[in-house]
Amino acid sequence: MDRDLSTSPLAETLADCLDDSPPPPPPQLEAELKRREPSIATMLTNIGNSFDPYGALSTPLYQTSTFNQVSATEYGLYAYTRGGNPTRDVLQSLMAKLEKADSAFCFTSGMSALTTVTKLVEPGQEIVVGDDIYGGSYRLLQLAKQRGIVVKQVNTCDLREVASAIGPMTRLVWLESPTNPSIQITDLRKIAEIAHSQGVLVMVDNSIMSPVLCRPLELGADIVMESATKFVSGHSDLMAGVLAVKGESLAKTIAFLQTAEGNGLAPFDCWLCLRGLKTMSLRVEKQQANAQKVAEFLSSHPRVKRVYYVGLLDHPGHTLHYSQAKGAGSVLSFLTGSVALSKHIANTVKYFSTTVSFGSVKSLISLPCFMSHATIPAPIREARGLTEDLIRISVGIEDVEDLIADLDYAIKSGPL
Repeated sequence: MDRDLSTSPLAETLADCLDDSPPPPPPQLEAELKRREPSIATMLTNIGNSFDPYGALSTPLYQTSTFNQVSATEYGLYAYTRGGNPTRDVLQSLMAKLEKADSAFCFTSGMSALTTVTKLVEPGQEIVVGDDIYGGSYRLLQLAKQRGIVVKQVNTCDLREVASAIGPMTRLVWLESPTNPSIQITDLRKIAEIAHSQGVLVMVDNSIMSPVLCRPLELGADIVMESATKFVSGHSDLMAGVLAVKGESLAKTIAFLQTAEGNGLAPFDCWLCLRGLKTMSLRVEKQQANAQKVAEFLSSHPRVKRVYYVGLLDHPGHTLHYSQAKGAGSVLSFLTGSVALSKHIANTVKYFSTTVSFGSVKSLISLPCFMSHATIPAPIREARGLTEDLIRISVGIEDVEDLIADLDYAIKSGPL
């Protein structure tokens, strides 16, 4: 006979723990504890310590599709993993805290999360989006057009252009900052003010920054999307996306869409993501320090024509970026002036894997026009300054001197 676990001490204890609130401190310590909010690094390394009834330091994996109920008419906290799972709830609770959000939702990929955002827009309504966006987002917005949604692409660095694009039918402004792959910087605060004055939602794809370096909700955004495949998990071993939102009404809508469409992140992927999160602050710090040195090396190399990295003082968006983010991150791009040389570099480097994506502990290199942005028609890429000699690098946690030597050899050995 199967044991009914719904009324077991485990279920009752879990119910008491689900708010993830630690026991109140002794009165004499309460005032002292209120002085300081824990940093992201501290928050991340203490994942799961107050959630498990048995005190496991690692959040348990609830690898199940369905949950036993009290009876046919009495339901427990969970019924079916598509609608909710304890492991996913831990991850979503943590992501909401990291993003300073009211709610967070974890999806099967970043594109799945963005697809849900497009469902907030009705046929006939408009999305105003940047003209330098991730190639996968561009492809997704072509599908949105097929649903009758109007997509307006603008230069989001130009506030007047953004303001003039917003009209009575605009439902959403879709932003990236820094942009991918040209590393352009958008004034998130001012665009949020412009959009909100017209009753328009603002969504920021924060994947290049991660919540360690930027919290767009604090700058006025309504929705933040993180491709958790990138810095959040950090090891190139899972696909995941996160939507962090402000407001109860918006959260209820997204929760309904996620359950109805069945694109919530599976328990094992949630567990992997939680494991990766514990070191996110440490990884991002090391990656960023390495990227700064790589960018400085490239900017002084005679065979490199231009470097796009907001950590460099000569980047036109440097001051604005540091007014809304804590660092420059570890994604950069550069031009060689020669497609043949760029191809040689990507094919010659030893410590950079030639692949799409970014945010891994492993350094990655790509040619966006042939890879991540290949879905954007060539004439449109050229009009936006995305030339075929553009190289994008995601800097990892290797010894930076090895990375610089690797790049130097690949550049110097290339065709003249």
